[in-house]
Amino acid sequence: MKNSYEHALSPEWISMSKVFSALGDEQRQRILLLFERGERLNISQIVDASPLSRSAISHHLRVLHEAGVLRSEKIGKEVFFWIDAPFLSDTIGTVLDYIRENY
Repeated sequence: MKNSYEHALSPEWISMSKVFSALGDEQRQRILLLFERGERLNISQIVDASPLSRSAISHHLRVLHEAGVLRSEKIGKEVFFWIDAPFLSDTIGTVLDYIRENY
């Protein structure tokens, strides 16, 4: 048994836990699947494509943004969101590397 993580996770793994928690919700997965490659969507576009209320969409976007899954930029009165593909790739790659090295 490895005891090195018995009491605390490394900061890298804490960050990953936020990503996986954010991705663990079916509604947030549906929101992510709305995005085309390289596309930026505003909240109105996401609400129009979803059965959820605007406040529910806002909550899910906030969770995804705080976990680093989505990035955002305010342009005028609109906030546009996009998937941070490099960050997600690095995060998932870290987990895959750990699996490959240890199992």
